[in-house]
Amino acid sequence: MTDNAMWEGDSYDLLMGRWSRLLAPSFVDFASVTDGDHVLEVGCGTGSLTRAVLDAGPEVLVTGIDGSADYIEINRTTTGDNRATLEQGDAQALSYQDNSFNGAVSLLVMNFVPDPAGAVTEMKRVTRTGGYVAAAVWDYGDGMLMLRHLWDEAAAMDADAEARHERNMPLCRDGELAALWRECGLRNVTDTGLTIQMNFSSFDDYWKPFLNGPGPSGAYVSGLDAAAQARLRNRLYRKLAGGSEETPFSLSARAWAVRGRVDD
Repeated sequence: MTDNAMWEGDSYDLLMGRWSRLLAPSFVDFASVTDGDHVLEVGCGTGSLTRAVLDAGPEVLVTGIDGSADYIEINRTTTGDNRATLEQGDAQALSYQDNSFNGAVSLLVMNFVPDPAGAVTEMKRVTRTGGYVAAAVWDYGDGMLMLRHLWDEAAAMDADAEARHERNMPLCRDGELAALWRECGLRNVTDTGLTIQMNFSSFDDYWKPFLNGPGPSGAYVSGLDAAAQARLRNRLYRKLAGGSEETPFSLSARAWAVRGRVDD
């Protein structure tokens, strides 16, 4: 694995991965993963969900795919469990036979897939009759306070910032995942909100990951010049830090989750 790949993995973990780890166990419970299941994970990334699925029982098997060879290698190294088979793959064109898995899951990926309906249809195809297909995405509209505060303050000083807000991404609003699941022919569709608390040890614990982080927010902040970064940091500091760089604080984060059953 290259040094750059490790840096990218660390940057992802600081901005988003650490929160994925908090969300993953409640998502596994919602998806109804059962000991003995062979589970397909679409978009396995650096392994937050992979490890949570494996924790569901000693007989669980995971096959995980991701488009990034670097993330696969990080996942393989950090997970270190021979019950997990991790490989590069395309969510929209899975290489597996029909009816190969007890369930298929995807965490915080579906809104980044160019053809989400195609990906869900593929997940359904490779899942056995009676099995489950489940996914979750962050509620970028209202429920992801870490990002909402950033974009609110960015928009107050930059008219172009609003167009880059993650709330403009697909499948991030209440009911949108469930509608997609029904459109793709899944049955007994259930959706819910899953909430975690993001605990920051200091203001810089919140701010610094944006400077090198992935995704729209990281790209926006890292693309600002030094003066604009300082202005944005100052606005967020006044809003969140309570007058002290070292004071811990918490922000809630909600994800929308959906589960459906595969019928004949």
